[in-house]
Amino acid sequence: MKRRHKVAGLQTSLISLSLISNLFIPYSTIVAAPPRNPDKTVDCEILVVGGGLSGVATAYEGLLAGRKVCLTEITDWLGGQISSQGTSALDERPTQRMRQFYSRGYLELRDRIQRKYGQLNPGDCWVSDSCFLPRDAHNILTQMLKDAERRGKGKLEWFPNTVVKELEISPASKEDSKVGGQLINSAIAIQHQPAKSAPAINTFPLSNTIEDAYRYENSSRFTKNIIRLVPRQNKGNAPKWYVVDASETGEIIALADVPYRLGIDARSYLEPSASSTTNDPYCTQGFTYTFAMEATKEPQPQKMPPFYLQYAPYFSYELQRLANFDLLFTYRRIWSPKKGQAAKFGGVNFTTPTPGDISMQNWTWGNDYRPGTAKDNLVYTRQQLQATGQLKPGGWMGGLRTATLDKAEENALSFYYWLVAGTTDSQLGEGVKQQQTNNRLLSGLNSPMGTVHGLSKYPYMREGRRVIGRPSWGQPGGFGIWEIDISRRDYNDEYYRNTLPADMYRRLKAALAGLEAVSVIEGKVSPDQAMRRTRSTIFPDAVGIGHYAIDFHPCMTQSPPEAPGNTERPGERRGAGQAYPFQIALRAMIPQKIDNLLVGGKSIATSHIAAAAYRVHSFEWSAGAAAGTVAAFSLKNAVAPYQLVDDLPKAEPQLQALKRLLEQNGNPTAFPDTSIFNQNWDDWK
Repeated sequence: MKRRHKVAGLQTSLISLSLISNLFIPYSTIVAAPPRNPDKTVDCEILVVGGGLSGVATAYEGLLAGRKVCLTEITDWLGGQISSQGTSALDERPTQRMRQFYSRGYLELRDRIQRKYGQLNPGDCWVSDSCFLPRDAHNILTQMLKDAERRGKGKLEWFPNTVVKELEISPASKEDSKVGGQLINSAIAIQHQPAKSAPAINTFPLSNTIEDAYRYENSSRFTKNIIRLVPRQNKGNAPKWYVVDASETGEIIALADVPYRLGIDARSYLEPSASSTTNDPYCTQGFTYTFAMEATKEPQPQKMPPFYLQYAPYFSYELQRLANFDLLFTYRRIWSPKKGQAAKFGGVNFTTPTPGDISMQNWTWGNDYRPGTAKDNLVYTRQQLQATGQLKPGGWMGGLRTATLDKAEENALSFYYWLVAGTTDSQLGEGVKQQQTNNRLLSGLNSPMGTVHGLSKYPYMREGRRVIGRPSWGQPGGFGIWEIDISRRDYNDEYYRNTLPADMYRRLKAALAGLEAVSVIEGKVSPDQAMRRTRSTIFPDAVGIGHYAIDFHPCMTQSPPEAPGNTERPGERRGAGQAYPFQIALRAMIPQKIDNLLVGGKSIATSHIAAAAYRVHSFEWSAGAAAGTVAAFSLKNAVAPYQLVDDLPKAEPQLQALKRLLEQNGNPTAFPDTSIFNQNWDDWK
C-alpha cells in the first residue's frame, strides 16, 4: 500500500517572534526576528516568488482556478525576460510557431501584442517573429492577470519591489521520507519604496540597490514594509498552500537549502558533451544587461565611460558574416515606425534602420557578461552562501555577487560606446569596426527599459540554480532531464568514441537504443549496431512542453571575463545544437525535502546542457502554467504533488486526471503524434 506523509498537522503553529530566542527550536524551523513586527500579514493559497514569465503564468492559472495568489517580484514590472530584463524578442522555433502549439496564456500574450501594435512584430526584427517594447509587455501582462482574476474569481495580491528574506520550515518527523516531509509554513518579505526626498525607484542600477533591498532597516534611499506571508486556512489534509520558486536564479531553493546543481555537470553517459570530467559550479551561461538605442538623423555626442578601456578588449562582431552594424541593429530591433530599404548581409535579409528605430542589444561578445571562476561567478554556490553567512537566519541577501553585477553594468554601458564609437574588434582584428555616431542610448523613467541609467532593471538570466528532483526509477540519485533526453546530436561521432571510456560509451548507446538497450548493456549487440531513437525522451508525468535549440553563451576561461585575449571555456559549445521538441516532467518541478514547494522557470531539474534549451519564453510560460495548475489541483484534491508521481512507472490515476485537466485547459503536455512508436521527429525543425 502506498505510504502517504501525514501532512495534516505537520504545519507548526506560528510562534511569536519575541519568544523565539527563549526556545530551543531546530534551525530549519525558525525565521530570524525582524527589527520590528511585520507591518502586515497576508494569507495566500499559492505564493509565487518571481514575477517573470513563469511566475506570471503560475499566477494566471492559479487565478483562473479561483485561488488566492500572492506574487512577489524584485522589480516593479511583470514579465522578466520580456520586460524588466529587456529581452522583448520572443525566442521560438519555426514548426511550433507555425502550428501555434503553445500554452493558452502564451497564445493570449501573443494575441495581445498583435492587438496592441496592429502587428506582431512592430520592431521589424529578424531574430524573431515578434519584437516589441519592454514597458508594453509589463502593461499587457498586468491586464492579463486582472482579466484572469475576474474570469476565474480568484484573488491576486501583487507585491512589486519585494524580496523574500526568510522562510519558516517545519522539521521532518522521523517517519517521514528522507527526501520529503517538511513544509514551508510562512515567509517574510521586504517591500521597498523611495524614502522621503529620495530619487524614484529605477534611478540606480541593481548593483547599487540589491543589498539595501534585502535589509530590514529603512535607509536614506528606501522605506521598507515587512510582510508576513502565511497559508490561507482551508479544509482538508493537504498542505494549506504551495510556494512556487519562479525566481530567475533559484532563490527559494537556495534559501530553503534543498539539493540543487549549479554550472557544469560532470561528463557522463547522460551528459556526454560536458566540457569537464568533474562538476564546475562557477561556469554558468553568461548573463546580460540589455539596453535600448535609437537611430538618429544627425550624429550625436558620444561620451566615453571612464571604465571603457577596461572592457574594450572584449567586444566583437564575433563572426565575419555578422560584421555589419545595420545587421546587428536590426537583429533585435523592437520599434520601427518607418520601414527602411531592403538589405542583405551574411545571408540574412533585413530592412535598414531609419531615424526613430529602436534596437534592444543582447550580444554574446558585447553586453553578455561571462564570468566562470570562483573569483567572479555571479550566482553563489552553497559553499559560498555558507561562507558569506547567507544561510544563517536573517542572513539571506539574494545569493548574488554584487561586485559582478556592477562590472556587468559597466560592461553593458561600454558595449554601447563600442557600438557607436569603437574601432576595435577582439575576434576579427583591425579595419572591421566602423563608428556609428547617428545613435543615442535611451534612458529615463519613460524609456523602453524604464530606468534613469538606461540598462534593464534586472539582467537577463540564462542559467541559475537547478533543483535536483527526488529519487526516481533509473535515477536513484535524484531525477533530472539531461542532454541525451533532448539533443539531436550524432553520438556516432568520433569524438564520443575516442573521448568517452568504453563502458560510458556503451551506456550512452544503450540509453539511446530504446528496445535494444538491454542487449547493448549485456554485450549481445554492438553499441554501433544499435538503432538510435530520433525523438526526445517521453515522460509519463509530462505537464508541459518546450522547443528550442541548445543555445550556449559560454563562460570565459580567465578572470576577469574582459581580460585581453581571454577565450571561452574550451568544449562548452560542444553540447550546443538542435534539439527535439521536449517535455517538462512533473518530477523536475518537485524538490527534495519540502512537500509544498514547487519549482518553475529555469530552475527545474535540468542539466547544464539541457538548461540551454529549457530557458526561453514559451517554455517558461509552459512551466509556470504547469506549476499553477498543479498547485490548484493539489489544493482541491488534498494531494501533495510528490504523491502524483511516487508510484511511477506504475499507473498513477490522479496524475492522469491532472494531465487531462492541463490539456482541457489548453496547456499541452505533449507535441502532436508523441508516442514511443513514433521514432521520427525530423519534421519538427
